[in-house]
Amino acid sequence: MKILHVVPTYLPAVRYGGTIRSVHGLCVALTALGHEVHVFTTNVDGDGNSKVALCQSVDVEGVQVWYFPSRTLRRLYWSPKMKKALLQAVPGFDLVHLHSVFLWPTWAAARVANQSGVPYVVSPRGMLVKDLVRRKSKLLKLAWTKLIERHTLVSASAIHVTAEKELDGLRRFDFDLPVVWTVPNGLNGPDVSALKNADDFPGTTQFALFLGRINWKKGLDRLIEAWKDVPNATLLIAGNDEESYQSNLERLATKFGVAERIRFVGMVQGESKWRLFRDAELFILPSYSENFGMSVLEAMFMGCPVVVTPEVGLAEAIAESKAGLVVAGDPTSLSREIGKLLGDADRRQEMGANGRRLASTRYSWRRVAGQMVDKYETIVADHV
Repeated sequence: MKILHVVPTYLPAVRYGGTIRSVHGLCVALTALGHEVHVFTTNVDGDGNSKVALCQSVDVEGVQVWYFPSRTLRRLYWSPKMKKALLQAVPGFDLVHLHSVFLWPTWAAARVANQSGVPYVVSPRGMLVKDLVRRKSKLLKLAWTKLIERHTLVSASAIHVTAEKELDGLRRFDFDLPVVWTVPNGLNGPDVSALKNADDFPGTTQFALFLGRINWKKGLDRLIEAWKDVPNATLLIAGNDEESYQSNLERLATKFGVAERIRFVGMVQGESKWRLFRDAELFILPSYSENFGMSVLEAMFMGCPVVVTPEVGLAEAIAESKAGLVVAGDPTSLSREIGKLLGDADRRQEMGANGRRLASTRYSWRRVAGQMVDKYETIVADHV
């Protein structure tokens, strides 16, 4: 098949978190299975731009990536040159897969696919959750949902979610949706034996880890409050502060008397990231909403036991496989369960082994991409 993926941002703009890594992982795996895969995206990277060639095909691990400029309305990723390219290219694809909602590239690509008679699939990537919409940009997003996003979703050939939690959130909008697929994200982790032993953060020995964007949605406020009742433990917080939220968290740490036991270390990538997962006593993701949780999957691959809230998409798989704990998000519950797990090395080791086994089998990219191809082929066959 010839498949076009449309996503607002892409590598090397890693500041935007797990969506970019998961979309690229899927595209690389689809290419490995023999499909021709193209990506249309923008060169937006925060306030700046990725240093990439524009309006031409760039080979990224076998995936043909086309970067287009977005010079105005950058928050929506508006790109007239992408629109022109979509009009020319979409009729030549078997299927279009859109990754996002509330952003211009999804709207534009959906309209062009409809006009061209090409089936398209939408992955909301955790952005369609009513509570989150109400909490942030409520009026704008509700208006966009009513005027634009509803039509994009109901006109799709299918909706893709990565976990049942995401589907539950989607159902609350009461849209007349097409078929919904649940296909998880995948992971190809590093060769663990090849990782060097290095002291990336001197002075930190035993620690618990959070790794991800520093964003209110991640629930770090309640984790920091919980930390006052987790004695003699250091919490390492690794991630980029995209919305200047870290200062709020630092004030909370001071308020609760835990500032000396919490370290903010910024974005960590490459081998340093994998070493953090390997060396942490446990990994914690206390999100208010998380459609999947790529960082959780990465932690499990490295044999690190995990603690997540029920709102994390992978929570059910974690509970079933005994790869960690699913804990209510209030600070009292978090501190109690984290404290008990930090005090039980044998239990942590068992959970870590369970998690690595789960991540290496059920969530390998080859397996996940095969599931996605089966879904694609059904849509394409039905569309003929």
